[in-house]
Amino acid sequence: MKTNIAPYSRLDRALHNLAFGSSVLQSVLADIETGLYAKSWQQTRTNKPIFITSLPRAGTTIILEALYQLPNMATHTYRDMPFILTPVLWSKLSNRIQNKSIFRERAHGDGLVVSEDSPEAFEEVLWKKCFPINYSDHGINLWDATNKDFSDHFHQHMRKIVFLRQPQNDDGRYVSKNNGNIARIEAIKLMFPDSFIIVPVRDPIEHAISLWRQHKNFLRLHASDNFTRKYMADIGHYEFGHIHLPILFPGIRSLIAGLNPESLDYWIAYWIVAFEYLAEQDGIIFISYEKLCQSPVQGIKNLCDQIELSVSRSEITAVANIFRTPPEGRKQCYNIDNLLIDRANMQYKKLLPMCLSNK
Repeated sequence: MKTNIAPYSRLDRALHNLAFGSSVLQSVLADIETGLYAKSWQQTRTNKPIFITSLPRAGTTIILEALYQLPNMATHTYRDMPFILTPVLWSKLSNRIQNKSIFRERAHGDGLVVSEDSPEAFEEVLWKKCFPINYSDHGINLWDATNKDFSDHFHQHMRKIVFLRQPQNDDGRYVSKNNGNIARIEAIKLMFPDSFIIVPVRDPIEHAISLWRQHKNFLRLHASDNFTRKYMADIGHYEFGHIHLPILFPGIRSLIAGLNPESLDYWIAYWIVAFEYLAEQDGIIFISYEKLCQSPVQGIKNLCDQIELSVSRSEITAVANIFRTPPEGRKQCYNIDNLLIDRANMQYKKLLPMCLSNK
């Protein structure tokens, strides 16, 4: 199954529409998968899962790429599309039709290349299916809890992914990158008390500029390609473009009142309410993305120590070269509301001492 990094064939589109067009089909396939393969993953452990989340453009994808290249990691990859909810069954069925792994630049136009075997964020499909009421035309509501049925379902889904990616390993670690998880920090901690939640932090103005530019990029992409727009909506990637839905953090309605997502001030305001909220949450490992890019070997080592992941120096060094220093100095080129700048910078200064040290 191709992704948003490449043109879709008719077969790709047909499979996607089939997978996301019928809840009845999904239920039938889930029953078939459980009947045929449940014994394969039932003994798989899901200890100490790792959740990487933040606003988009904060470095979550790069951190996922780095951790996934380390031993014992298990996550979703593009090969799980489009039957996200039944990954084991789809893996068996698609062995003969899956494309070879071909690297292409992703649709974000940010220089990151991915292939069918690259890790990606697809678990939002589970949240959308089980909590449709949290998604509205105005935005995405926060979760403070879930329920036992969903918790059991999520644990089983994690076992499937660990089994697929680490079939011979009893100590596989589930690692997730899902920007939407910043809306459900409390719920994740309740479901997975032994989990680790990693939140990268960037300079707020540079980060907002990156968000703003990406939003305009996807506005153009969605206007020219209806299927890409549908694809992003189906998998719950509402961050940008014509399908943008903000997460409804406390205070967001008043701060963004009168602001349009096509303005840079909107994205600075969005950064403010997001990180003011995140700073109040317990159990988060904040990490400065700029410092991580400046000293990736030491930064990844400290992060691995924090999440109780045993790796060698050579294994860390092998993945450190994927980090690139993010652009700087762009904020001088734009007319930005000074009150928003001051509030964002004040929050950033509060966050930096909370970030994982690079020493």
